[in-house]
Amino acid sequence: MTKQTVLVIDDERDIRELLSITLGRMDLNVDTAASVSDAKKLLGEVRYDLCFTDMRLPDGTGQELIELIAREHPETPVAMITAYGNVEAAVEALKAGAFDFVSKPVDIHMLRRLVQTALRVSQQPAEQASEDAEVPASRLVGESQALREVRARIAKVARSQAPIYISGESGTGKELVARSIHELGPRAAGPFVPVNCGAIPSELMESEFFGHKKGSFTGAHADKEGLFQTASGGTLFLDEVAELPLHMQVKLLRVIQEKAVRPIGGRGEVPVDVRILSATHKDLARLVQTGHFRQDLYYRINVIELKVPPLREREGDIPLLARHVLKRLSEQAGVAVPVLQPAALAALGDYDFPGNVRELENVLERAIALCDNGVIEPVDLMLESPPGRDDEDEEDVDDMPDDESLPEAAEGNGNVGLDDYISNIERDAILKALKETRYNKTAAAKKLGITFRALRYKLKKLGID
Repeated sequence: MTKQTVLVIDDERDIRELLSITLGRMDLNVDTAASVSDAKKLLGEVRYDLCFTDMRLPDGTGQELIELIAREHPETPVAMITAYGNVEAAVEALKAGAFDFVSKPVDIHMLRRLVQTALRVSQQPAEQASEDAEVPASRLVGESQALREVRARIAKVARSQAPIYISGESGTGKELVARSIHELGPRAAGPFVPVNCGAIPSELMESEFFGHKKGSFTGAHADKEGLFQTASGGTLFLDEVAELPLHMQVKLLRVIQEKAVRPIGGRGEVPVDVRILSATHKDLARLVQTGHFRQDLYYRINVIELKVPPLREREGDIPLLARHVLKRLSEQAGVAVPVLQPAALAALGDYDFPGNVRELENVLERAIALCDNGVIEPVDLMLESPPGRDDEDEEDVDDMPDDESLPEAAEGNGNVGLDDYISNIERDAILKALKETRYNKTAAAKKLGITFRALRYKLKKLGID
């Protein structure tokens, strides 16, 4: 079997020799260059499986070489050698297409792990980076142009080790995107560890993320690995990263920069080999402006941003998604897949789905329970509100009608039909909730346990509004 070949570009002889010895012991052929011009000449003659380049070179920069390799040799991973703590250079290198970075002084163990991961990437065909088919068929169902672009982006960024920031509204499938990135990349055999940053109590965060030593605090009865150590060799997905308190943001930034954690009560740092993916439905850039999220951490985790489109922008995907979800839910319930009537499918297509794919799943799960004889009709979907996205989450109290303008609740007297009787009960409950919330419709809807749109629909239907 032919040995794999690595190119090391650095003007410091000691670094070239250190890397040559280390890589040689990994049974790799090593070529070295001390300048940009020497490196360009070698790149034109040899197909390399991996490159290392220093940032500063006598006749140019490593950034120039990274851009060249990304453009002319996309199948070759390239890692930047940076000075200790030079985070800005590392981020710029990753944005330019670098696979990863290693800081001076070079940690041999971290270097070996980086090389092993990078060589797995170089063995993958470069064409995979643009093929939609590489995204698992069970994830990201749909054929809209918006989703095709997301799948192509996933296949491309999966080959890198750059931190990815996944943005998008709630319910769009950000964790599915993160899992797809992990499964398509060289870390697929390693663990995928998702963590909801908003679900961990602030006082337990440091222990959860970095681990602790026995006896380091009350209740620490044994050593415990943190999430970073659990994900070592794989991917750590920080969901709702905007929920991290500022003190944890500082610690997280240091871990990402140093690629090492210090467990609570530990005397030294433990190296970790983890790729960071993060996500939130919030506007992270705005939180940086308001001082609720650290700018340095924002730039470190947002090396590459991947936006997940809302369902309303995925034209034509609802029929495919609906059938996929119905099949999955029916299999879980052990029942036959129900028939989705054309009118019901049209109703789904007309609805705006503010809760995106998650809301579609909830609607269909409810419809399976409500439908008769395995046939889903529009009424089973319970899409009571009219189509169209409503931006008014909250209504001003000043815009509410006065008490006198609201019709009195009708009393059930035994001479009305069932529909009228139920309408009277609904009217009484709605009027009571409106009065108790001082006619704030959003608060009244919450009190009644229905959506704002459902309340607005009922107000119109009952002639209250």
